[in-house]
Amino acid sequence: MSSVGTSKGILEIAKFGIYVTIPVVLMYAYANNTKNLQKFMGNVTLSLSLSLSLSLSQYVLRSYVVYPPEGPRPPSPEELREMARELARKNNNR
Repeated sequence: MSSVGTSKGILEIAKFGIYVTIPVVLMYAYANNTKNLQKFMGNVTLSLSLSLSLSLSQYVLRSYVVYPPEGPRPPSPEELREMARELARKNNNR
């Protein structure tokens, strides 16, 4: 530490403390409470009822990953072979 200096040593200790503290605090805040994690990810939409108490009426869960709809399947190898045979027959008949 004498070659580094006292101020740089304190700075390194402070940086190490921050590097250790931030992940621990985030893990405690989000991993222990799933509602916080869902709010952070945007998976829960809260809708308020119109009653006098303004209580939370429902949770609407949305998927985090949204996949596009499935398209048409490509033809099977047998269908491709049959299509190739038909094309070959048409070309030979010309």
